[in-house]
Amino acid sequence: MFKPVPVAIGLRYLRAKRRNGFISFISLASILGIALGVTALITTLAVMSGFQREIRDRMLQMAAHTTVSGYGEPLQGWQHAVTTALQDARVSGAAPYIEKEALILSSGNSQPAMLRGVLPAQEGKVSVLGEKMVQGELAELTPGSFNIVLGRELAIWLGVGVGDDVVVMLADYRNTPVGGVQTQKRFVVSGIFEAGYNEFDKGLAVVPLADLQRLLRLGEGVTGVRLKLHDMDQAFDVGRALALKLKGPYRVSDWTQDNANLFRALKMEKTVMAILLSLIIAMGAFNLVSSQVMLVTDKQADIAILRTLGLTPRQVMQVFMVQGSLIGVIGTIAGVIGGIVLTLNLDRILQTIEALFGVQLLPQDVYYITGLPTDLQTGDVVTIACVALAMAFAATLYPAWRAARTARSARTEIRSGSPGPRPAQMMRPIIPSGWPAR
Repeated sequence: MFKPVPVAIGLRYLRAKRRNGFISFISLASILGIALGVTALITTLAVMSGFQREIRDRMLQMAAHTTVSGYGEPLQGWQHAVTTALQDARVSGAAPYIEKEALILSSGNSQPAMLRGVLPAQEGKVSVLGEKMVQGELAELTPGSFNIVLGRELAIWLGVGVGDDVVVMLADYRNTPVGGVQTQKRFVVSGIFEAGYNEFDKGLAVVPLADLQRLLRLGEGVTGVRLKLHDMDQAFDVGRALALKLKGPYRVSDWTQDNANLFRALKMEKTVMAILLSLIIAMGAFNLVSSQVMLVTDKQADIAILRTLGLTPRQVMQVFMVQGSLIGVIGTIAGVIGGIVLTLNLDRILQTIEALFGVQLLPQDVYYITGLPTDLQTGDVVTIACVALAMAFAATLYPAWRAARTARSARTEIRSGSPGPRPAQMMRPIIPSGWPAR
């Protein structure tokens, strides 16, 4: 036996064959419950993180990392703004843009959308719109052509295709001799794109920058400048630095501010799911409490003998805390290994299930994301493991405290006036039940 004694006794109790097999079953159930909870929690959080990353990547393929726009008026001299932005080493691309809310009509159908004016030659520096074209080419958005490129879902909703006409109505009125007239213009559909994100596929239409300037009577002004960065986490700092260099009242926004509600919702869903799935680990911890309480009851005689041999209540408490904590450690390690293996092979498992049962769990005509993207984050795994270990440790406190309250054995105490034990009895070792015989 090695030191310390409570650790050695706790390990012997753990591996010893117990007379009551039900206690061993409950202990095994505790290990399996903790392992199952940890596995489910790791896999679920990895899938939710994967979906969050997938949505963010698809969104940022079409949206700018940072935008610098005029404060209350169009941004004049955008060429100077683009040149100044490209001087920053953190900026990989810059391009002007105009955005205006519009109502698009065709054959009795209508759909509100964001109308964006771009320069096709510079749009590839800040987005992948040209790569997402399924019909037509982005280069067909030439000045004076009044061509328009629609998202795939928007085109389906309007019932139009390449070559068809649509009417664009803007929330802008101009004065005429007969009164105020709403600005509207007929455009020709020259292309259709599919970004894989509903906000763009159904809510975005792209037109030439010069045509939209002419329609809104902006002259050479634009809404602002869109920036693409090497590191998207520096979006706000880069935009603020550019606004200070331009020396004027400008409005700076980044992708986290423009989509704050979306990312807050995703974060809240992940947090709530983590709390709910932690109940599985708590169930395993409750089973651990039951098994430890039953073990303490079964080992009352052994505990009394150990107390008589000199173990203090604190050391007795340590014996059962070691045993219970080791059960939690085994369950946590098994759960972490199972969660990592399941997460890394989740896509293959999904394909196997679809092949065996002949079903499609994520049909392409319903979902934009037809797979199960995973993002296994080290921080999530460490947090889950720590929570499981903390629950297992807390579950051992009450049974260990109950065991520490056990009194010494009265049968082995030498009372005053009573005959002492025989020499043979004094030399015979007292072995608690459950210990392996030597």
